[in-house]
Amino acid sequence: MCASRARAGIAVLAVAVIASGCAPGEREVRPVRPAPGQQALHGAPARALDSYATKLRAAARIAKRWGLAGVPLAPPAPPVKKPRITTRKGFEVDGHEEKGLPPVFTTIPTEQKIVFLTIDDGAEKDPAFLRMMSELKIPYTAFLSNYLVKGDYDYFKRMQGTGVGLNNHTLHHPYLPGLSYARQRHEICGMQDIIEKRYGKRPTLFRPPFGNYNEATLRAAKSCGVKYAPIWNEEVFVDRWDYREWDRKIRPGDIVLSHFRGRGEWKGTMPDMIRRFLNKVTAEGYAVARLEDYL
Repeated sequence: MCASRARAGIAVLAVAVIASGCAPGEREVRPVRPAPGQQALHGAPARALDSYATKLRAAARIAKRWGLAGVPLAPPAPPVKKPRITTRKGFEVDGHEEKGLPPVFTTIPTEQKIVFLTIDDGAEKDPAFLRMMSELKIPYTAFLSNYLVKGDYDYFKRMQGTGVGLNNHTLHHPYLPGLSYARQRHEICGMQDIIEKRYGKRPTLFRPPFGNYNEATLRAAKSCGVKYAPIWNEEVFVDRWDYREWDRKIRPGDIVLSHFRGRGEWKGTMPDMIRRFLNKVTAEGYAVARLEDYL
């Protein structure tokens, strides 16, 4: 019986050796199959890394589709404690602080490499611009004049739906210091009323046309509910940049101005302007943040 069992065991072993192609005492070497494709990552950190890489690839595709040289940098989270905003030195009017007038400023005080894009008036209503900014997730702030936006209030409603703040740039874009207090107040308060009626929110930001103002301008703005009067430190066009500072450099917290313009006034489109803007700030290590988040 024992001999019979032994012979049976030897026979089974022999079959196993023949099937594996190995002599007794040799280790079986199994063929390694090629991976069928990208393998799922296991564990929370690995999955998070995989998700991040997927988002980066998607962002790169979108940036390439819009002709950008690189992927725009993501801004930091908005500050919990907002910076103290004061009027830039040399931009004050008589009794500015004592009268509690809205501060006039060109830069947000911050050490972070961020800039703020602001776009004025509302003349051009380019659907491609809305798509571009939405797909790239670039924040910006609009300052609107009613005589230019009234032909298509819905365009700016769509803009507002993507998180863009719609703010006051007067009814008719006049040179305000040349007007009486009463007429200035009509221009500013009238635009406050229209924005509230059309878009549901009364602005707290006001930009004087051409960046020109006097004490009456700021008193009128305050009486209409305005808290801030941001102007700008740089201006970007479709074919160039203009600078307020002598060294022609962007600084952390700078407010950048542009306009709703197209081929009728520029040598290009609004997406062309955004391309020039983003390529420069990204190359210099700046992200674009939302102005209202710092006020």
